Amino acid sequence: MATPSVAAPSGRRRRRSDLWARALASPWLLLAPAAIALAAVALYPLIYGIRASFHAYRYGRDVGSAGFKNYDAVLHDHTFWTAMGTTAKYVGLAVSIETLLGLGLALLVVNQLRFSRFVRVGLILPMTVAPVVVGVIWRLMYASDIGVVNPLFSSFGLGSPNVLANPGSAFLGVVAVDVWEWTPLLFLIILAGLQSLPQEPLEAARVDGAGPIRVFFDHTLPLLRPVLMVAVVLRLIDAVGTFDQIFVLTKGGPGTATQLISTYSYNTAFLFTQYGRAMAMVVALLVLVLLLMIAAIRFMRTAAMRTSS
Repeated sequence: MATPSVAAPSGRRRRRSDLWARALASPWLLLAPAAIALAAVALYPLIYGIRASFHAYRYGRDVGSAGFKNYDAVLHDHTFWTAMGTTAKYVGLAVSIETLLGLGLALLVVNQLRFSRFVRVGLILPMTVAPVVVGVIWRLMYASDIGVVNPLFSSFGLGSPNVLANPGSAFLGVVAVDVWEWTPLLFLIILAGLQSLPQEPLEAARVDGAGPIRVFFDHTLPLLRPVLMVAVVLRLIDAVGTFDQIFVLTKGGPGTATQLISTYSYNTAFLFTQYGRAMAMVVALLVLVLLLMIAAIRFMRTAAMRTSS
């Protein structure tokens, strides 16, 4: 009669040990340290920033809750909307050029042209340089006294543009820096997508007599569209928060010609010590980026369904 009572606890211990062994072998447990570190680095600043956007600050000190006054001040701030417009123009122009250049360079490299390996290595190099270093290099190149841009334009009889001294040329100058640095990212993603495309539809189109342009627009581009969308969305999200190059090159000037929302919120926080209003700007930008991400994901799903059907 004592045997069942002894066997029952041993069976429970065995089940507990099995459950503990499964928990130890779970991939979620292995991901726990990285998840905790990510939460400490990313989640805590996000929560703190959202909390700060609802508080008032005086000379850098928290003086209590401000409710939605910071958001109301941001929504009625003309400079904020000007910075948002400049950011939209900057991101749209830079990402469009980077996508076209990345696609064109990827098409050249994937065809195994001569010197394609050296071209690939040379294209990757700008992306490996720190953004601050990139800003310093281009600031020296744009300099009116020791730079190479003014003498280069003068040698072609175009005069000295003094890129960073004029609002229009300064904006195009910072866009050129972004294009130089981040075209390699689009190039690598698109090149990987081209190399993973199925070759049967392309070969069948060539056998039917389709030329390279027809094959590209009728077959290559539709198959590559999901990869292009992922690359563009990733670059859009990253470009919205551009700060390093702008701060080093122009600090948002001349005037407000290159003042993005990142530099304006920085100046609001650290020059005018209005931390609450600066955090409200960043939170508003975060909401906008999230809405763009949701729209892009829905568009990609729709495009994938159309392609599969």
